[in-house]
Amino acid sequence: MTDDFQTLCERLRASDQAALGMLFRCLRIPLLRYVQAIVGDSGVAHDLIQDVFLDLWMRRTTLNPAQPLRPYLYRMARNRALRHLRDERRRARKRAEHLPANSTTEPLLPDTLAETHQLETLLARWLEELPERQREALVLSRWHGLSHREIAQVMGISPRTVNNHLLRALETLQRRLQALALTP
Repeated sequence: MTDDFQTLCERLRASDQAALGMLFRCLRIPLLRYVQAIVGDSGVAHDLIQDVFLDLWMRRTTLNPAQPLRPYLYRMARNRALRHLRDERRRARKRAEHLPANSTTEPLLPDTLAETHQLETLLARWLEELPERQREALVLSRWHGLSHREIAQVMGISPRTVNNHLLRALETLQRRLQALALTP
């Protein structure tokens, strides 16, 4: 598939719109899931992925054919998602500045879940509680099937650091699962 992506990259550099369409059809869903895992909102994720492919088209003439395209797109998507989260936090702080001082928000009560969904819910919560870099490496590895080298390129770190993030994340999840099994 790497050769296919390299060919598509060359076609994209030559302003071949069909190549962009093929890339979109091939990578839209995995990128969408990845961004949705970061931002937590499918509508926002759709918008961000469209922006990524638009940005790719705008940058097509400057693409480096030696750079693998798939990790490049994941990195673009990651940066776009993180920028969105940063902007959202900034907007939330500004909104909070305008709230009255005595304003409080009631915590949401969890819905009663069937036993089969309790573990999924716990796993999702545990994933959210992982440090951001560990969670990102785990999602890219287990949910998107990227290699350590590809994850390293997406995250801008070494493959060894990717391995360390994955090991720590899996150890944390394993400890929590074992603790859950010991609880009556």
